[in-house]
Amino acid sequence: MAESLKAKLTEELRTAMKAGDKCRVSVIRMLMASVKNAEIEKHGDLSDTEVLGQIAKECKKRNESIEAFKLGKREDLVAQEEAELAILKAYLPEQLSREEITESAREAVSQANAATLQDKGKVMAILMPKMKGRADGKIVNEVVNELLQG
Repeated sequence: MAESLKAKLTEELRTAMKAGDKCRVSVIRMLMASVKNAEIEKHGDLSDTEVLGQIAKECKKRNESIEAFKLGKREDLVAQEEAELAILKAYLPEQLSREEITESAREAVSQANAATLQDKGKVMAILMPKMKGRADGKIVNEVVNELLQG
């Protein structure tokens, strides 16, 4: 049986602590705390898919921070956030290309019989569970908008 993502994180935390990799230790601890908080909210354990969702959420936070720090000309903080983002991305599956997202979005549009932007919610409801952790929600949103605007 394959090792769960939570078990992998625990093992990698132990390895990073032994190696003295402070940045990796910090990121994994933060991620494990985020997972724990989500489990408390859910009143149960998270599946690997839900853990991937937490990782994607943390990646999104880092991306937003990087943008803000670039605007504030804080290159030191940009570098730190980018290092954390690289560690987080290592736990995500390979990201889908825009073409792969477009292909999946077309299938979702036909499944939902969507024709206009008013149908976007139906399309996203079908599409996002397939994309969780594998594609940036912002790109998925852009692709769906383009398809529905024709």
